[in-house]
Amino acid sequence: MAGMATTIIPMTETALQQLRLWQLISPALPVGSYAWSGGLESAVEQGWISDQQQAQQWIQDLLLHGLGRLDVPVFMRLYTACERIDRQAFQYWNRYLLASRESAELQQEDLQLGRALHRLLNDLQLEFPWCPSDEPLCYAAMFASACYCWQIDAQQAVQGLLWAWSENQVAAAIKLVPLGQTAGQQVLSDLIECIPECIKQGSQLADEQIGFTLPGLGMISAEHETQYSRLFRS
Repeated sequence: MAGMATTIIPMTETALQQLRLWQLISPALPVGSYAWSGGLESAVEQGWISDQQQAQQWIQDLLLHGLGRLDVPVFMRLYTACERIDRQAFQYWNRYLLASRESAELQQEDLQLGRALHRLLNDLQLEFPWCPSDEPLCYAAMFASACYCWQIDAQQAVQGLLWAWSENQVAAAIKLVPLGQTAGQQVLSDLIECIPECIKQGSQLADEQIGFTLPGLGMISAEHETQYSRLFRS
């Protein structure tokens, strides 16, 4: 009713942290992640993926056997390096992740996203005393840095990282396979169920266990570099 007082509920620190995470994983974040398919475009071109089930299986396998064994454990170590302001550890795991990319295209994607996020966070006036200033930084390194600066819990942060990757892969599949919007949401729903297992697996790995071998991903991504016609960057 007119004239009634409005009660303003103050935002809690936890709510603010959650909103900051949403900001980082928003498709509107200007880092260009939508421009890369991560090998998916060539997998469709070669006939490896032609329907919803195959798309779901491809993305799920990369999530569990790729990100779960490499990106997740490295991300957790990068976040810890931020907490400790450990420049040496941060540099080591940043280099490790970049060196683990199995094709020039996959490495270029990581570098481009890292540069774009670094530039954006600088514009937002965040400071990273643990970041080396004289070498390229991967996307996970900058994502971990932003999450630490905004005091986003590490577990929530890695959930957001995997969600953003999964959403981008599904968006690419919708265009490429192609899939309908409902089919895409069904794939994404299945992927959401896999994220907790992915994080659990990655969090339990010792340093010497980190890494994966997905030769199909490396080969199909390399083929994409010379694919005649494509929607996504190479």
